[in-house]
Amino acid sequence: MDETEVVNLKFENAKNKVIGMERLRKSIGVLKEKTVHVILKNYYEPCEDYHEIPVEGLVADIYNNGEIIEIQTAHFDKLRDKLGRFLPYYDVTVVYPVAANKWLVYIDKDTGEIISKRKSPVHGTEYDIFPELYKIKSYLNNEHIHFKVVLMDVEEYKTVNYKTNVKRGRRKSSKYDRVPLRLLEEVAIERVEDYVQFLPIELPENFTSKDMANCSGIHVSVAQVVLNILTYTGTVERIGKKGRSILYRVK
Repeated sequence: MDETEVVNLKFENAKNKVIGMERLRKSIGVLKEKTVHVILKNYYEPCEDYHEIPVEGLVADIYNNGEIIEIQTAHFDKLRDKLGRFLPYYDVTVVYPVAANKWLVYIDKDTGEIISKRKSPVHGTEYDIFPELYKIKSYLNNEHIHFKVVLMDVEEYKTVNYKTNVKRGRRKSSKYDRVPLRLLEEVAIERVEDYVQFLPIELPENFTSKDMANCSGIHVSVAQVVLNILTYTGTVERIGKKGRSILYRVK
């Protein structure tokens, strides 16, 4: 069994341990822990004895043998307190799940029955983590912090008050939960030097945020955030301007 098969089996085991349609149908409105979060927690640490462990006056998602793993689906700014307390003493890995491919599933709020399902035209990439990294920018050069971007196929469930919306001629939905279908790739940032992997090889020697956007297939506004972070981590440096655009090169 090769490494890919091992990863897939481990992820399937975590999924099978957690999910089922009964979880969705019986727990609408009362889920305290979202499915993506709990599956990834079981994927990275199958033994629940190491889940939700008090550390330095706070609770770590996973703590085992002096290492902490935090599963954070958004809002990295909420991690600042934990990072401030954990990083002086422990290695911390922040796991960030991204829906590379997403199917939108609408379910009746009252019965839990599926009303419709369609594939979203929006695709997530490893660059999605950078707006979140900006929120904890001051910690990025700490040797004890690490990141994993987990790219997955995901079903996103939205609840619909079907009867009410039929009468009004519209469908108003509320995001309820996301269920991972398949793990596609893990992009690891183990040390500050690993940020260089986000620079496409097609970039010219001196480049702007527009060049970065064109070569990586992301929006210019996202490319600007990426280059802001890569400048902070010492991966690139600003060398001047090209018109009104900042000019960069690999440091």
